Amino acid sequence: MELKEEQSQNGSASAGSVPPLRRIVVESETVPIRVGDYAGPPDPNYGREPWQMAAGNDAEPVWIEERMRTEDLSIAYGDKRAVKDVSIEVNSGEVLALIGPSGCGKTTLLRSLNRLVELTPAAKRTGRIILDNQSVDEFDVTQLRSRVGMLFQQPNPFPMSIFDNVAYGLRERGSKKPRRKQLEPIVVDALERAGLWDEVSSNLNHPALALSGGQQQRLCIARSLAVSPEVLLLDEPCSALDPISTSIIEDTIVELKSEVAIVIVTHNLQQAARIGDRVAFMYLGDMVEQGAAGQVFGAPREERTQEYVGGGFG
Repeated sequence: MELKEEQSQNGSASAGSVPPLRRIVVESETVPIRVGDYAGPPDPNYGREPWQMAAGNDAEPVWIEERMRTEDLSIAYGDKRAVKDVSIEVNSGEVLALIGPSGCGKTTLLRSLNRLVELTPAAKRTGRIILDNQSVDEFDVTQLRSRVGMLFQQPNPFPMSIFDNVAYGLRERGSKKPRRKQLEPIVVDALERAGLWDEVSSNLNHPALALSGGQQQRLCIARSLAVSPEVLLLDEPCSALDPISTSIIEDTIVELKSEVAIVIVTHNLQQAARIGDRVAFMYLGDMVEQGAAGQVFGAPREERTQEYVGGGFG
């Protein structure tokens, strides 16, 4: 490629005249690139484009990679099947929102992903749950729950200091307890990622139970992040919070999705639409429909989905 200048007709560019034209001459034919094209290869493992564009013209592509999946997963309590043959992917780089009326099986599905559902004696599971191409049954359950963390409806900080709450999982992982100086960078990083550091940086030794409800929930997020999970499960994390705290938690979730796969159960359809990249609608244990949030809410394929998101029942 070379750069050429074309002079004006008299052969020179006098002061105040129109600047010379500059024309780029290329040796090979140019190939136009459409907006939204991705130059990298598709992911051969999953047969899908491993990216999506975030909102906004200047947004960077967000890398999508499978972390977990279920294959024909069914869960029964005695004779009652709460989840029926559900197959779904959980991907880093996006938020998966599970919606549906009470009793539809979405919380049971969520709790099965890190084997919490097994704590119910009558529960029986069939089908497979895969984490990084390995069955969750092959993991030590403590190791699994550090890799697949969970937050509940009510914040559950431990009755100890803010610092000790975040450091708890790190201290329990090994037989030799790390010193506070070793833990400080990890604790600070987790609090920053959870959007809480600016509010508690001068009070790390204060009781965690003295924090507000929204702060306690973000503290629980920081506690989960400190042990570097691959998946974060959220069971109605904002149901007990005021609108301001809910907005902060939602912003935190959206910021975290680039580094950890997130699954959230919510009854709040507006929340699912705001933060969900993919939405899965469950009804009476069945996975009725799953897809991009805009499609599920804007153009649902199934009649039951259309009735639910339209307010026909709930």
